[in-house]
Amino acid sequence: MAKKLQLEDLERAKSKKEAKTEEQDLEDLYDLIIPPGTPSYIIYDIVEEFDLEPVGRKLSVHIVETDEREVIVLRGILEEVQAAERYLRDELQAWIDSD
Repeated sequence: MAKKLQLEDLERAKSKKEAKTEEQDLEDLYDLIIPPGTPSYIIYDIVEEFDLEPVGRKLSVHIVETDEREVIVLRGILEEVQAAERYLRDELQAWIDSD
């Protein structure tokens, strides 16, 4: 007897295919983790100036207690991420020194 195709079977097959595609898409990409509390104007400037994609990612954040939080990461190729990291460091230092 032939198996009857169900909607759930199609959804599972599609999600497996999408997961494989996402893994391949991420192969040459790197993440720049934005520290919690970073002023939003710095994040906007980095996104506009560098070719990085803002995405959310769950990470363990050690502030007072270890919590898993959704943080902003900027994803892109290695050279762009490294340049953005230098820019972020300089901008955060200027922000700290301005007070």
